[in-house]
Amino acid sequence: MERGERPWGTYTVLDENSGYKIKRIEVLPGQRLSLQKHHHRSEHWIVVSGTAKVTCGDSVRIVNINESTFIPIGASHRLENPGVIPLIIIEVQSGEYLGEDDIVRFQDDYQRVEESVDPSNPAL
Repeated sequence: MERGERPWGTYTVLDENSGYKIKRIEVLPGQRLSLQKHHHRSEHWIVVSGTAKVTCGDSVRIVNINESTFIPIGASHRLENPGVIPLIIIEVQSGEYLGEDDIVRFQDDYQRVEESVDPSNPAL
Protein backbone atom coordinates (compact mmCIF):
# COMPACT_ATOMS: atom_id res chain seq x y z
CA MET A 1 0.00 0.00 0.00
CA GLU A 2 1.14 3.52 -0.82
CA ARG A 3 1.69 5.63 2.28
CA GLY A 4 2.58 9.31 2.42
CA GLU A 5 3.91 11.40 5.30
CA ARG A 6 2.93 15.06 5.28
CA PRO A 7 3.51 17.91 7.76
CA TRP A 8 -0.16 17.66 8.82
CA GLY A 9 -0.26 13.84 9.23
CA THR A 10 -0.37 10.79 6.94
CA TYR A 11 -2.35 9.14 4.18
CA THR A 12 -2.58 5.50 3.10
CA VAL A 13 -4.06 4.34 -0.19
CA LEU A 14 -6.45 1.48 0.63
CA ASP A 15 -7.69 0.70 -2.89
CA GLU A 16 -7.20 2.10 -6.36
CA ASN A 17 -8.62 1.37 -9.78
CA SER A 18 -9.41 3.19 -12.99
CA GLY A 19 -11.64 6.10 -12.02
CA TYR A 20 -11.41 5.86 -8.21
CA LYS A 21 -8.99 5.84 -5.29
CA ILE A 22 -9.76 5.23 -1.60
CA LYS A 23 -7.49 6.69 1.11
CA ARG A 24 -7.30 6.70 4.88
CA ILE A 25 -6.21 10.19 5.94
CA GLU A 26 -5.05 11.05 9.45
CA VAL A 27 -4.78 14.73 10.39
CA LEU A 28 -2.94 15.55 13.61
CA PRO A 29 -4.66 17.73 16.24
CA GLY A 30 -4.54 21.43 15.34
CA GLN A 31 -3.27 20.78 11.81
CA ARG A 32 -4.85 21.43 8.42
CA LEU A 33 -4.29 20.66 4.76
CA SER A 34 -3.81 23.31 2.07
CA LEU A 35 -6.67 25.38 0.77
CA GLN A 36 -6.70 23.70 -2.64
CA LYS A 37 -8.65 22.49 -5.64
CA HIS A 38 -8.41 19.67 -8.18
CA HIS A 39 -9.02 19.87 -11.93
CA HIS A 40 -9.75 16.16 -12.48
CA ARG A 41 -11.37 14.67 -9.40
CA SER A 42 -14.11 15.03 -6.85
CA GLU A 43 -13.77 13.77 -3.27
CA HIS A 44 -16.17 12.30 -0.74
CA TRP A 45 -14.96 12.45 2.89
CA ILE A 46 -16.34 10.21 5.65
CA VAL A 47 -15.25 11.00 9.22
CA VAL A 48 -14.49 7.80 11.15
CA SER A 49 -12.72 9.33 14.18
CA GLY A 50 -12.46 12.85 15.56
CA THR A 51 -14.05 16.03 14.23
CA ALA A 52 -13.39 17.72 10.89
CA LYS A 53 -13.66 21.40 10.02
CA VAL A 54 -14.39 21.44 6.29
CA THR A 55 -14.17 24.42 3.98
CA CYS A 56 -15.78 23.96 0.55
CA GLY A 57 -16.13 27.10 -1.52
CA ASP A 58 -17.61 29.79 0.75
CA SER A 59 -19.06 27.24 3.19
CA VAL A 60 -17.35 26.18 6.44
CA ARG A 61 -18.89 23.44 8.57
CA ILE A 62 -18.10 20.86 11.21
CA VAL A 63 -18.37 17.22 10.16
CA ASN A 64 -18.59 14.71 13.02
CA ILE A 65 -17.97 10.97 13.27
CA ASN A 66 -20.27 8.94 10.96
CA GLU A 67 -21.00 12.03 8.84
CA SER A 68 -19.70 12.85 5.38
CA THR A 69 -19.27 15.67 2.89
CA PHE A 70 -18.77 15.95 -0.87
CA ILE A 71 -16.16 18.12 -2.62
CA PRO A 72 -17.02 18.72 -6.31
CA ILE A 73 -14.38 18.92 -9.05
CA GLY A 74 -12.88 22.42 -9.15
CA ALA A 75 -14.18 23.53 -5.72
CA SER A 76 -11.67 25.17 -3.39
CA HIS A 77 -11.56 23.14 -0.19
CA ARG A 78 -9.66 22.49 3.03
CA LEU A 79 -9.71 19.83 5.76
CA GLU A 80 -8.80 20.82 9.32
CA ASN A 81 -8.59 19.06 12.67
CA PRO A 82 -9.82 21.50 15.34
CA GLY A 83 -9.85 18.77 17.99
CA VAL A 84 -7.40 17.26 20.48
CA ILE A 85 -7.38 13.71 19.05
CA PRO A 86 -6.31 12.63 15.55
CA LEU A 87 -8.91 13.14 12.84
CA ILE A 88 -9.31 10.08 10.62
CA ILE A 89 -11.32 10.21 7.41
CA ILE A 90 -11.89 7.85 4.54
CA GLU A 91 -11.55 9.73 1.27
CA VAL A 92 -13.09 8.38 -1.94
CA GLN A 93 -11.69 10.14 -5.00
CA SER A 94 -13.51 9.85 -8.34
CA GLY A 95 -12.36 11.19 -11.67
CA GLU A 96 -10.41 10.79 -14.88
CA TYR A 97 -7.02 11.48 -13.23
CA LEU A 98 -6.17 10.80 -9.58
CA GLY A 99 -2.47 11.71 -9.35
CA GLU A 100 -1.04 13.54 -6.34
CA ASP A 101 0.09 16.31 -8.71
CA ASP A 102 -3.52 17.37 -9.44
CA ILE A 103 -3.43 19.87 -6.58
CA VAL A 104 -3.61 23.65 -6.99
CA ARG A 105 -2.76 25.20 -3.62
CA PHE A 106 -4.06 28.66 -2.72
CA GLN A 107 -2.91 28.82 0.91
CA ASP A 108 -0.73 26.47 2.94
CA ASP A 109 0.64 26.51 6.49
CA TYR A 110 3.79 24.71 5.29
CA GLN A 111 4.88 27.08 2.48
CA ARG A 112 3.92 24.75 -0.39
CA VAL A 113 2.12 27.39 -2.50
CA GLU A 114 3.49 28.56 -5.83
CA GLU A 115 3.84 32.35 -5.89
CA SER A 116 1.59 32.84 -8.94
CA VAL A 117 -1.51 31.21 -7.40
CA ASP A 118 -4.23 33.68 -6.37
CA PRO A 119 -7.61 32.20 -5.33
CA SER A 120 -9.44 35.38 -6.37
CA ASN A 121 -7.97 35.15 -9.88
CA PRO A 122 -7.54 31.51 -11.02
CA ALA A 123 -6.03 32.67 -14.33
CA LEU A 124 -2.82 33.67 -12.52
